[in-house]
Amino acid sequence: MIISASRRTDIPALYPEWFVNRLRAGEVLVPNPYNRKKVSRIRLSPDVVDCIAFWTKNPEPILPYLKEIDRMEYEYYFQMTITDYEEEMEENLPSTAESMATFLLMSEQLGKERMDWRFDPILLTKKYSIPYHLEQFEMMCDWLHGATTRCILSFVDSYKGSPYLELENEEMLELAEGFSKIAGRYRLPLYTCAEKIDLSRYGIEHCTCIDKEKIHRLIGYKLDLKKDAGQRRECGCVESIDIGMYDTCINGCKYCYATGSLESAKKKHQQHDPTSSLLIGHLKGDEVITDREVKSSRDNQISLFDLPMF
Repeated sequence: MIISASRRTDIPALYPEWFVNRLRAGEVLVPNPYNRKKVSRIRLSPDVVDCIAFWTKNPEPILPYLKEIDRMEYEYYFQMTITDYEEEMEENLPSTAESMATFLLMSEQLGKERMDWRFDPILLTKKYSIPYHLEQFEMMCDWLHGATTRCILSFVDSYKGSPYLELENEEMLELAEGFSKIAGRYRLPLYTCAEKIDLSRYGIEHCTCIDKEKIHRLIGYKLDLKKDAGQRRECGCVESIDIGMYDTCINGCKYCYATGSLESAKKKHQQHDPTSSLLIGHLKGDEVITDREVKSSRDNQISLFDLPMF
């Protein structure tokens, strides 16, 4: 089992104490995103959790807890988003310079294999133009190329209520060509996340963010996992269980798809209790709690290539 923490909210930045309390307790309760009365109880143990994928824009608050997570013998890695946007776009986040400093520190402590750099979503405005992105990307590559094994790109998606338009193909191709040339100078592999467009002509392949091959290299054994049917068609991620909740992130990113209203998210954040089994609030008594079947996804099938040679 892979735990995703989380596509729905920034657990390392906003709820790190709660997360570690859930590991200590050995279980977490996760409401159905569309019906709060339907709640899944998920057992947490290194015996069943093969790896934890952290998604974050500010991992600094979880840093004091990593040694304890290590002592509990959980495996994990970080997908850390560092963009070139300023405060009016990401009002409650550290600056780009501060985020890069944190990334470098974590890479030194954890190893670059456990630190993926996400440069996404890429959107265009009068201020955040193609030349701007390329200039800032070069600066960031200069700092980060030795601290990670890959950089993952994605372009902004249009969704209900979003003020940002999707990029035209020509714009994506121009950016891809520029990013590719820059990353090539630093020998930094580039990938796209959940994109339809084919950028392989620039050496940019589609990637899998929750990637069983990457996790295999980290944890030392293969996983028997299928593509996650709950994600978009273009997403190549394997199955995972997300323990987050929508509308609970207060990072304040203007382009966020997981937070419908910052004010609503702030109200929910105020209901957060680090000791609760739920991310937000407590059980009200009218919920139906179902134990979700969980097990390690370890692939015990032996192939010819795994047999010893005599």
